[in-house]
Amino acid sequence: MTGIEIGILAIGILILAISLGMPIGVGMLLVSFGGVMMIRNERVAMSMIGAVANDSLREYLFAVVPLFVLMGLLVTVSGVGKDTFDVFERLMRKLVGGLGVATVFANAVFASITGVSIASATVFSKVAVPEMTRHGYTKRFATGVVAGSSVLGMLIPPSLLMIVYAVLAEESVGRMFLAGVGPGLLLAGLFSLAIIGMAIWRKDFVFEAGEDAVDDVEFEELSSLDIIRKALPIFSLVTLVLGGLYGGFLNPTEAGAVGAAGALVIALLRRSLTLKIFWNLLVESGHITVSVLFLIMAATFFSRMLAMSGLPNMLGEILLGDFLGPYGFLLLFLVIVILLGCLIDSISIMLILLPIALPVAQQAGFDLIWFGVMTVVAVEMGLLTPPFGLSVYTIKAAMNDPDLKVGDIFRGAFPFVLAMIVGLIILAIFPQISIWLARL
Repeated sequence: MTGIEIGILAIGILILAISLGMPIGVGMLLVSFGGVMMIRNERVAMSMIGAVANDSLREYLFAVVPLFVLMGLLVTVSGVGKDTFDVFERLMRKLVGGLGVATVFANAVFASITGVSIASATVFSKVAVPEMTRHGYTKRFATGVVAGSSVLGMLIPPSLLMIVYAVLAEESVGRMFLAGVGPGLLLAGLFSLAIIGMAIWRKDFVFEAGEDAVDDVEFEELSSLDIIRKALPIFSLVTLVLGGLYGGFLNPTEAGAVGAAGALVIALLRRSLTLKIFWNLLVESGHITVSVLFLIMAATFFSRMLAMSGLPNMLGEILLGDFLGPYGFLLLFLVIVILLGCLIDSISIMLILLPIALPVAQQAGFDLIWFGVMTVVAVEMGLLTPPFGLSVYTIKAAMNDPDLKVGDIFRGAFPFVLAMIVGLIILAIFPQISIWLARL
């Protein structure tokens, strides 16, 4: 067999193994080892797997993963998410569909210190949905807003997906973080426009019995001092982490350490942290970190095996020739990412596709930072699309409401999928939105 045939066979076996339930990291390691052994020999395969483990995991940069994960978990238990929603609720209450817009912007701010979409979905399903339904919004719309805006957690920095992409593409994590700011704000704006548009033209979808305004339930009154008190912790943490990162005072790992320390101080001051809770958070951070790093190691091995086979170069020559061209390849790649998002989780999609797609994207002359942003946006759509829809199932589990059907949440989230498609089109036409800040 030629190297290219072995590469194709390896991809087919990996997809089959994942379909049968094998953990993706284990499947990648076994398939990659077998592929290298067939292309070269067993000795080279053994040597390469050791080199990959050493090269992939010894980087100082990888300390950023547990630090940002711990920061997000500490912020989640400290109640900062509710305070953030309260502040934006007060600011947006006069706007038509204002509670929906408040949820979007509260999610955007919360995303800037968690980096995980599922954390946002969990927090705001318990905070925003009851408040929205109390004021006359339908459960379908309220849960759809929370699901849709939760995707901002993986785009607005710090973002776990951005870290994974930066490692696979050998790009700067700091630049990837910067690249997520503009697209994150763009999506937040599109989501807000979608909410306002539905509140004006699709009242039956947004409000109970087609009401054109929220009911007469009173909002909790907040004084200026209350707003400052609620806003101060989260905006201090955002300033500390992102200000230090973008100002050039901190590298990503140092920003993660400062952020984790700041989140710990906030949790202690709010007395929301016991020794048992803190220990559980440390253990959970360890589990998430180990799983992410193991997947990165497996993906690196898979990428080197494919490079050895020559398959990515051959695909680049075929796809970028008369058959598709650069933007035809981009469209095909994004469609595949969105379809896979209906079946498997975000990190798995990136680990499977990027070793194949990145060499082709380089041959196409694409800016890899812009390509990464497009990839993350497309991957995040999978959180909202059936049957996988992880954010949707997270909200269903967090709500624990027998009258709330999963199908209703998917229908509520569908307008935000359309808004993300519009966002992808805008980012494709105007790549400067993604790269201008990262290239400063």
